[in-house]
Amino acid sequence: MLKIRRTAERGHFDHGWLETYHTFSFGQYVDREFMIYRVLRVLNEDLVQPGQGFSTHPHRDMEIITIILSGALEHKDSLGNGSIIQPGEVQCMSAGTGILHSEFNPSQEDIVHLLQIWIVPEQTGLTPSYEQKSYDVEAKRGRFCLVASPDSSDGAVRIHQDASLYLSLISPGESITFELAENRHAWIQVARGALTINGTPLKAGDGAAISGKPFLNLTGQEEAELLLFDLP
Repeated sequence: MLKIRRTAERGHFDHGWLETYHTFSFGQYVDREFMIYRVLRVLNEDLVQPGQGFSTHPHRDMEIITIILSGALEHKDSLGNGSIIQPGEVQCMSAGTGILHSEFNPSQEDIVHLLQIWIVPEQTGLTPSYEQKSYDVEAKRGRFCLVASPDSSDGAVRIHQDASLYLSLISPGESITFELAENRHAWIQVARGALTINGTPLKAGDGAAISGKPFLNLTGQEEAELLLFDLP
């Protein structure tokens, strides 16, 4: 099965300070066909205006990953963490029993463009934790770079779920492959550019749910940046 979620089909809201696209149901946006995919609960694409952001709010029992596509995002939380997240970095917050945090665009000139991902943890009531790591762009070029996993292998941030997240950059005409293990599933999200998956074209903002296709062949049509989730 290869089920495509086109960018124009996503939930879209423009709040002035925030323009947001929801791949799955989120807040006031409900799509019964796309409530969740396996353990991937939220995949939001956000554009936050200069000097604006999300004031302090709570989360619990969720693995929350933030990836910056352009600009920067300032993070503060109730664990005492404070940082600026830049492109090339991956932030992971295990909300566990409960955490408060805020996210603001510290720039007075530039929009911050980001992806926020929620993954359902394998158990509730975990101790909250925070990680932030950077990845060299060349580690993603023409290959799959592991950035989140349950065992922190290859320098990935840790998530409390049997799921892995890979990032990749593919040049036009370049092809890379990914083999799914038996009874595993994938979600691919195109962050920028355009590519094909097993011959099916996808462009920026498109996503694809994949089951029962162990061999995935991805070919760049334009310079493409993508996320691949390997899911139980």
